[in-house]
Amino acid sequence: MKKFLLYTVGCLMALTSCDLDINNNPNYPDGGSVTSDLIFPAAENAVADVLGDQMFNYGGFFAQYFEQRPEANQYNDLAELHLDESSNLFDRPYIYLYANALQDLNEIMSRSDNPSDIYACTVLRAYIFALVVDNIDMAPYKEALQGSANPNPAWEEGKAVYEGVLQEMEEAEKNLSGDLMTLTDPMLGKSIDQWKGFANALRLRMYLRLIDGGVNAADYQAKVKTLLSKNEFFTGNVAWDVYSNSEGQYNPWYDSRRELGTMNHVAAYPIASYMLQTSDPRIAYGMVPNVADGKYVGQIPGSKTVMGGWAGSWKNDNVSTINYTSMIAAPIYLFSQSELQFLIAEAQLRFNNNEGAAKAAYEAGVTADFATKVAVDPADFLAAAGSWDAQSGTANKLKLIYMQKWVALFMVDHMEAWSEIRRTDVPATSPLSAKQIYSDPTAYNAGDMIVPAVNYIDAGGLCKRVPYPARARQLNANTPAAKLLSDRVFWDAK
Repeated sequence: MKKFLLYTVGCLMALTSCDLDINNNPNYPDGGSVTSDLIFPAAENAVADVLGDQMFNYGGFFAQYFEQRPEANQYNDLAELHLDESSNLFDRPYIYLYANALQDLNEIMSRSDNPSDIYACTVLRAYIFALVVDNIDMAPYKEALQGSANPNPAWEEGKAVYEGVLQEMEEAEKNLSGDLMTLTDPMLGKSIDQWKGFANALRLRMYLRLIDGGVNAADYQAKVKTLLSKNEFFTGNVAWDVYSNSEGQYNPWYDSRRELGTMNHVAAYPIASYMLQTSDPRIAYGMVPNVADGKYVGQIPGSKTVMGGWAGSWKNDNVSTINYTSMIAAPIYLFSQSELQFLIAEAQLRFNNNEGAAKAAYEAGVTADFATKVAVDPADFLAAAGSWDAQSGTANKLKLIYMQKWVALFMVDHMEAWSEIRRTDVPATSPLSAKQIYSDPTAYNAGDMIVPAVNYIDAGGLCKRVPYPARARQLNANTPAAKLLSDRVFWDAK
């Protein structure tokens, strides 16, 4: 089954070029030669490819899971936040999401009168637009995807895009009438109940961002409470699970690193230090002990080009390489069960003041992640470093939720990890400089984000967004003025 799906999607994606106008769909040159049931998995694949390859990679640096290998140079710019529109960081995601995925979904919706098919397309469309906003804040929305009728679509504020796609989902759900899906759906198996559960999880994630962004907080809190009371969320994971340990069928992030022939990623100091402090057995899933002394050692962010001067000698053998083998056939997660449970835990604690329900969801989140990564019962961890009952007060319990969500998203969904760090400000940013942390590790609070030792952000600090795509600048006269990495997306109000 997986081989067939990969072959089918591969045939569709082979028609794709990275040199595209996002108003034109490259997959169907004669306007109708591919049937809708095969278009849908191409749309799912395009989203998964972006999320599981490019965003997985740069999100890994921004969430301080990854650092640049000491004796290589490929990702110096990501480690040191030396990025602008000329870096083309968001060009491929922008093209794949608009010219492939969104155009594919529009194509299906223009052909179909099946409410269930249209609903699934609408939910995936909402996910895509939210993903764009989470990266660059503004996005072409209402005027997008009109082809030659409007080659310069207006860009809209992120808040308007969020609220627009939430309304789209509401309308599409009202139109459901019990019809079975006709589309090929490798991700959720044509289950409308699962698509509804995915939509509700997406609503919960977006409502929390709207609340924390100061947008109609009371109304969205009421909506969160309704979601919690109904408890109609997806089971398992929402994941593109089509990969295997065979040539041509590897996970795309792993495959693109394998093709380069150099493994450039090492573990970053924050994630390594926190997992060591908490004696977390999941550490072996994400990184391997260093060669020098068989220990888990993370590299201080942005320190690759200066570490030799600090340490006298700093080599690949000194630090822990990322465990690439965990990713050979790993699914690409659009929404993990673990993340969902942590969001439920947060919402139960913040808005319902229900500690019992929050604890149950928190422990379910940890348990779901353990099941993904290690053959270890989480009971001992939950009774020790991960203990809910050991935390006093709401603030500490929320911090535990957020920290364990950060750990759970490691090697699972790095884009979401970066977004949640920006929304919650957890892990906190260390007040110490990178050099101070190197000089006195005992002064460092394990897990805190570290401002890179070499940092090209003018205002200092951490990355808050990615630049607008250069391709958009070239093709769309309405692309907004360039932004800095320190400019926040609308929901990152803190």
